Amino acid sequence: MDSSTDTIVPSLPTGFRAVVIGASGGIGSAICDHLRTDPHIGDLVELSRDRNGFDLLDETTIAAAAGLLSAKRLHLLVCATGVLTVGDHGPEKSLRDIDPATMLLQFRTNAVGPALVAKHFLPLLDRRDRSIALFLSARVGSIGDNRLGGWISYRSSKAALNQIVKTASIELSRTHPQAVIAAVHPGTVRTRLSDPYAARHPTISSEQAAAFILHAADGLDKTGSFIAYDGREIEW
Repeated sequence: MDSSTDTIVPSLPTGFRAVVIGASGGIGSAICDHLRTDPHIGDLVELSRDRNGFDLLDETTIAAAAGLLSAKRLHLLVCATGVLTVGDHGPEKSLRDIDPATMLLQFRTNAVGPALVAKHFLPLLDRRDRSIALFLSARVGSIGDNRLGGWISYRSSKAALNQIVKTASIELSRTHPQAVIAAVHPGTVRTRLSDPYAARHPTISSEQAAAFILHAADGLDKTGSFIAYDGREIEW
């Protein structure tokens, strides 16, 4: 087989092992669909609250899932999780709209949960072969690119996630020199999360986003990056 056309992530070793967290969501399930077609994948583990009780807000479930996978090394980790709307509370338009309970849940889901994923899953990455860890972020989490304001809780929680990813990449580079970790903006994807707010923006399907993200991940050569789905770097 010609790996350039048949293999989705050719930079990973043959028989690579992948874990997708948030596998029942729009982007997560599309990433799983793409990975299943890769002839070089050895194992695909799909984790979500709906399918197997993996709860991003419960560290015991995160630790338990990681423990079950600890016997073999991982080569691809995708944390495809996130929340934009909490109950009836959408993104804030101004400071006066801040609700502390909503803000805390945004941070628990968008920052604390992925931090716990990093805590328990990043040590499972292969220490000798190339490995990749992706955490779905958002362009609005960029402080340097913030020109419109608003969406305070979501912006701030994704900015916190970006800092977590950057810090984790520095720590992991000491023990896993071949690992590449990145925060990824998937674009404005047609999912339940973004549909109510996508009217003014060009959108892409979950399948397109998944293909772009995996292609961009394959081309990563620097750990601790914040990139868009097309591989371009985004300022922090």
